[in-house]
Amino acid sequence: MDVSKSILRGLSEAVEYEKGNQSKATRSRVEIAELPSYHGVKIKEIRMKKKLSQAAFAKVIGVSVKTVEAWEADRNIPSGPVQRLLDMIEREENVLENSNILLLK
Repeated sequence: MDVSKSILRGLSEAVEYEKGNQSKATRSRVEIAELPSYHGVKIKEIRMKKKLSQAAFAKVIGVSVKTVEAWEADRNIPSGPVQRLLDMIEREENVLENSNILLLK
């Protein structure tokens, strides 16, 4: 289906839904996983599992080395997006390589 037809179909469904005809609308239910919480020792474990120095890990995440040091020493806690990224790095063994963030030569 081309883009214009898809947009028109969506608008038509929205109008029908607004009129009370919910049977014509396409609905999806999405569940969001709870935000993980990584702290010092666990962050260091993730970094060490990837065999990265603090400097290399900082570059991968897009933060300063001082930030990684502060996380690992529990002086600071990563923000929500970084928590999600750490979760992905921990759960998916090759996520950095597959995402072309960590280039192995």
